[in-house]
Amino acid sequence: MVIDPPRSGMHADVVKQVMALGPAKIVYVSCNPATMARDLVLLKEAYEVAEVQPVDMFPHTFHIEAVARLEGGKSQ
Repeated sequence: MVIDPPRSGMHADVVKQVMALGPAKIVYVSCNPATMARDLVLLKEAYEVAEVQPVDMFPHTFHIEAVARLEGGKSQ
C-alpha cells in the first residue's frame, strides 16, 4: 500500500482502516516529517519501520519529503 497523506498526516479513521486491511508492506510518503513520525507511532503495533529516506525536493528551503518503508501487517 502506498500512503501519501496531506501535510496534516493521516486522519485517525484512515489509520484504523489501514490496520484493518493489514497490507504486508506500506510505503509512506510525507511532506511533513513531524506528522509522519506521529502516524508511524500509531502504526507501530502492527508494523516495523524498515527504512526512512529523506528527499530534498526543494533545495534552499526548509521543506523536505520523507519516504518510509514499513513491513508487517496481517500477512506477516
